[in-house]
Amino acid sequence: MKLSFDKSVPGRRGIRPPASDIDSPVAIKPSLLRDRPAELAELSELDVVRHFTALSELNFGVDSGLYPLGSCTMKYNPKICEQVAGLAGFAGLHPLLPQLPGGPNLVRGALAVLHAVDLLLCEICGMAEFTLQPLAGAHGELTGAMIIAAYHADRGNKKKTILIPDSAHGTNPASAAIAGFTVKSIPSDSAGLMDTGALAEAIDDDVAGLMLTCPNTLGLFNPHVTDICRMIHDADGLVYYDGANLNALLGRCRPGDLGFDIVHVNLHKTFATPHGGGGPGAGPVGVVARLVDFLPISVVRMRQDGSYALDYDRPKSIGYVAPFYGSFGIIARAHAYMLMLGRDGLRRAADHAVLNANYVRVRLASHYDLPHKQACMHECVFSATRQLRRGVSAMDIAKGIIDRGMHPPTVYFPLTVAEAMMIEPTETESKEVLDDFVDAMIGLARLAESDPEAFVEMPATTPVTRLDEVRAARRPDLASLAGGPAAKGAAQ
Repeated sequence: MKLSFDKSVPGRRGIRPPASDIDSPVAIKPSLLRDRPAELAELSELDVVRHFTALSELNFGVDSGLYPLGSCTMKYNPKICEQVAGLAGFAGLHPLLPQLPGGPNLVRGALAVLHAVDLLLCEICGMAEFTLQPLAGAHGELTGAMIIAAYHADRGNKKKTILIPDSAHGTNPASAAIAGFTVKSIPSDSAGLMDTGALAEAIDDDVAGLMLTCPNTLGLFNPHVTDICRMIHDADGLVYYDGANLNALLGRCRPGDLGFDIVHVNLHKTFATPHGGGGPGAGPVGVVARLVDFLPISVVRMRQDGSYALDYDRPKSIGYVAPFYGSFGIIARAHAYMLMLGRDGLRRAADHAVLNANYVRVRLASHYDLPHKQACMHECVFSATRQLRRGVSAMDIAKGIIDRGMHPPTVYFPLTVAEAMMIEPTETESKEVLDDFVDAMIGLARLAESDPEAFVEMPATTPVTRLDEVRAARRPDLASLAGGPAAKGAAQ
């Protein structure tokens, strides 16, 4: 695809600005003026529209088709939620307004949204209070780890170890390490669950807490989770809930009721806010009553007269973890989603997410290796080890599904499964869409048996074909567009 500059035609214009109507133009220092034209592409309005429309068609998003990205819950974002976040009374607010004299009266609606989302998340997760400041799931993990550290420091404890299952998201140990903890990994057992025997052996007086994803990254619910929480509590530790997979439990099970002390929620994974592109995001963190004092400042409080105020008087707080009050636009979207679905709708969302994942699991079970054959929750994990014996890897399967016009599942995670392929269809996809995906995966499994060499050239239908991944990592070319010389060279 050509660059806009390659399409430029001298003298062509998309818009002709009117002449200046300023009688006395502002004097600009000569040193600040250009000494030659800006050399922008010269295009008509139609040229520009077609160029950027074509660029947008090179992307794949959840509005384009199924996005079965396991552990990341890429589900459809209702457009009504976008409209709510774009309301002038929300989108036009300045973040400093609440701190100005009379400011809280000008942002009552926004403060009401923050307060309401706090209450809704507390009810959904079984927590006492939430902070909405964290800007992503990993940022929420770090906030939770900092709260664990603050809790133990307040008690005079010298605990420095965080226990984490070997199947955890990679951000878990990273967040704990940034917060100053030493990380100890707990292996999985033959059922794909954290080994409770190994956990018991690892618990000592130095253990500050455990970070646990529930269901885990294999999509399996641990039936011993309440016993696990009790074991950590008996050692005066805290149990952290990685909320990446909360979409499977909505309305059916609350982390707080299971014994978790801290929970982060990925609003993009559970409450249908946008995901990806580096932000903005939101990863609210909730805590049980004994940890409320350690939450970041400030928090929204409702006065007796129904008005709202920001509470900064929190001497045990870990302080700010983000500017102002979090990603308000993302929070507003999630608020609209929760109100739109309500209690019963959220429960049905979880039910359908689990149903869809198990439908995919059963239909693909005879075509790919299934390391753990029990019923899954919202996602299922297959292995391409059977195909690898014919020279076709999980990565090859992923490239092949792209040629079928679909986004591939997550591959090579979790690390506890060789040639892992992690599939999460979410609740928003219909049976017809799931059948198309499953049929494509079955077709690729059969092709791996009959013609494994066919995968070498996949994907062949995309602007950029198979890359030399080592070369791309060592010598990235971030300036060249798809289809340009650098992109073609990297594919050699």
